[in-house]
Amino acid sequence: MSDKVAAFKALHVPGNPLILVNIWDAGSAKAVAAAGAKAIATGSYGVAGAQGRADGEDFPLGDVFENLARILSVTDLPVTIDMESGYGADPAAVGVSVGRARDAGAAGINMEDRLPGETALLPIAEAAARYRAAADTGLFVNARCDTFRGADIAKDGDALVAATLERADAYADAGAGSLFVPFLLDPKCIGAICAASPLPVNILRGKGGPTHAELAGLGVARISHGHQPWAAAMAWLTGQAAQVLGGAEPDY
Repeated sequence: MSDKVAAFKALHVPGNPLILVNIWDAGSAKAVAAAGAKAIATGSYGVAGAQGRADGEDFPLGDVFENLARILSVTDLPVTIDMESGYGADPAAVGVSVGRARDAGAAGINMEDRLPGETALLPIAEAAARYRAAADTGLFVNARCDTFRGADIAKDGDALVAATLERADAYADAGAGSLFVPFLLDPKCIGAICAASPLPVNILRGKGGPTHAELAGLGVARISHGHQPWAAAMAWLTGQAAQVLGGAEPDY
């Protein structure tokens, strides 16, 4: 398993980013792998939504690992799973949950620095302790930093970059493998974070934001697509169903 973790870590290259088209089950994993993916990543929103559940650890942890087992059964690629806030009330519980992901065969996890249903970020020391517990399992930890969530970049961009880098230093010291900064499409802020972060930077691709090539040029090391592939697939399905049920022929 350590070989898979090492192989996954090596894919995080600033300027030549790992592109992750996030999946939600074994079938979508096979489809993305067949397209030439270098690794497989789940997105918690799509995983939960595919089962009619809500995001925010509403999807039971046992089901998370059942889904992981099915995904691992159809691919030899490194698999990283979105574990939301770590499925643990404290660092020790986080370590137990992430340890289960390691034992199940995951190469990495994604983990947030705020708790389910909460808007405020955890204090830096508390978040770092949770990341340390996750990293101590030996898995590659993508430390999500929600400093830009709901923020006014035009007004507070420089301060948000500084706050993000403060957390990046703490998360790196805690053993995280990369820094995930979602809800950020501003090239100036992205470039500043990539230039100063001690960790390779993961950005969530967004419509209307920088292209994959532009993100690479800014120094990004990992590009995620998050819930967007699942949402697009469901929108397509709804549209095709409406077409058929309205008396027309489908596009397929």
